[in-house]
Amino acid sequence: MNNKNDTNTVIGTVTEALPNTLFRVNIGDDKVIISYLSGKMRLHRIKVLVGDRVEVLIDPYGGKGRIIKRN
Repeated sequence: MNNKNDTNTVIGTVTEALPNTLFRVNIGDDKVIISYLSGKMRLHRIKVLVGDRVEVLIDPYGGKGRIIKRN
């Protein structure tokens, strides 16, 4: 079903912080995606600031991305 090896993750840089824990993330080649924090990051109150490098799980349907790790 859902294998961890089949995930589509990319490294990006946070360019803008939006309301409701949404972020604008530049994922390279001038591609910008709207991303939200994962539940574990909200639970442990991990702060994400503009300029941070983050790991983003891309939605397979082309919608939003989910920030799963802060580097």
